[in-house]
Amino acid sequence: MAKVMKIGTHNGAFHCDEVLACFMLRQLPEYQHAEIVRSRDMSVLNECDIVVDVGAEYDPARHRYDHHQKTFSGTLQSILSRPFQTKLSSAGLVYAHFGHRLLGCLLNKEADDPVVELLYPRVYQTFVEEIDGNDNGISPAEGPARYAVTSTLPSRVKRLNVVWNNPSMDETKCFFKAYDMVGAEFVDRVQDLHNVWLPARSFVEAAIKGRKEIDPSGEIIRFDQHCPWQKHLFEIEEEWSITPQIKYALFHDGKALWRVQGVPLSPDSFDLRVPLKKEWAGLRDEALSTASGIPGCGFVHAGRFIGGNKTYEGALAMAKQSLAAQ
Repeated sequence: MAKVMKIGTHNGAFHCDEVLACFMLRQLPEYQHAEIVRSRDMSVLNECDIVVDVGAEYDPARHRYDHHQKTFSGTLQSILSRPFQTKLSSAGLVYAHFGHRLLGCLLNKEADDPVVELLYPRVYQTFVEEIDGNDNGISPAEGPARYAVTSTLPSRVKRLNVVWNNPSMDETKCFFKAYDMVGAEFVDRVQDLHNVWLPARSFVEAAIKGRKEIDPSGEIIRFDQHCPWQKHLFEIEEEWSITPQIKYALFHDGKALWRVQGVPLSPDSFDLRVPLKKEWAGLRDEALSTASGIPGCGFVHAGRFIGGNKTYEGALAMAKQSLAAQ
């Protein structure tokens, strides 16, 4: 009879980090059928094959992954030389040591597949890091909050604990209710990044590679299918050391116009690298075509961040004129 592996964690009030840590481990072949043992009794935990979030010990060689001891200050930066400096919780520790294999299992790929490597930091940044920060009491920003945020995943996990005025609730059932919720959201995030985020990045990569076919300046890109592109653009420009920076993106709006959209200074900025020509601001249709000398114009927003033309050639001409006027 095969040995039943045991994942140890603490009993009592549970938090999002150890719930996620347990879920992630059980996606791996060796822990797929593991029993989750919840206890603070060290004689019980010492019998477990792997222990998370309890025991005051971080020792990967012994599969002990706690972060509460005063001597622990590990981050993805210190452990894996990744550019993340948030102190790890038990979730982050498990992700640090098992994340590539975990993603490989969820996506039916090898752990060293390039897709897994590309998604590894993104899954951490958009899911696990928030849980690490929350469990370690690290605020996401400086200064007091302007309003209450009560719908985060850690907040919802907290509300699934046994409540003070109903102590007869089954703590184990509460834990596994949280386990199912956290696990479903984690898998959904991984699948979304794989099925939605990654294809969009591929579109942006292709557009950047072909940018000089659009215009010799290399400052205009074209999308044959519109997709979320701005954050990908900034990341790829930095990764590939793109110079000069891209100023405009052209894409069809799926209705009647080819759009020409200015690239902002940063993903969250309203300021643009090069706005559309100031003489065109707020103009539409024939008035815009007359002012620009470009047939088929539809509009230029008063903020000069976006405009439209009935043809691709017209939108490209709008971008070129704006570049020349900078």
